[in-house]
Amino acid sequence: MEKEFDKSNLPKHVAVIMDGNGRWAKKQGAARVFGHKSAIKAVRDVVEGCAELEIDHLSLYAFSTENWGRPKREVDALMQLLVSTIKSEMKTLQENNVRLTSIGDIENLPTKCFNELSTAIEQTKNNTGLNLILALNYSGKWDLLQATQKIAQEVKANKVAANEIDNALIEQYLSTKGVPDPELLIRTSGEYRISNFMLWQMAYTEIYITDVLWPDFRKQHLHGALENYLMRERRFGKVLSE
Repeated sequence: MEKEFDKSNLPKHVAVIMDGNGRWAKKQGAARVFGHKSAIKAVRDVVEGCAELEIDHLSLYAFSTENWGRPKREVDALMQLLVSTIKSEMKTLQENNVRLTSIGDIENLPTKCFNELSTAIEQTKNNTGLNLILALNYSGKWDLLQATQKIAQEVKANKVAANEIDNALIEQYLSTKGVPDPELLIRTSGEYRISNFMLWQMAYTEIYITDVLWPDFRKQHLHGALENYLMRERRFGKVLSE
């Protein structure tokens, strides 16, 4: 039986740190890559769950700038998996009216990955349902750095005055421009950190931690996170009630 929610109170933007693939694989006595491959079902379930609940934006932290420091064999396998998954899931994305977008330094991804991602983004750009945001070669520090560099160039060109720089202007130069900040962050595998993900955007995001490893995460776990979110009182530093 599907859980029923008051959709008007659900978050407009859910972000997920998909953690635990390696530990899941180790429990199976398999290589870490097996964990990444087995995580595709979790991605499908969460995308489907968010689409069903008419959540506007779902951000998945797929590959951080720090992940390049992993063993080359694992990184190569992850890149190959990214290409094959985008290809295999395109039909499903189209059928479910899902728009694929990305944040991060994607131009420095391997050429084949960049081309497949760009093609998928182009082919789904007119879909009007869930906006599925893949964070690839992304980090919160990178996002703030590239925004700062662009604003500095605008100041140097006399297009922006230093005293005009405020929160709203900075947000126009972040990779998430036009997307509301996430109201809910889900992190799997029981780790208590945000791992350099959307540092600016998560100033007041509600954080939900689960011990479930990402390959085991399913729609019912998403529903549990949303139920927990709905029980919270979001104060944004203010006192709303005694």
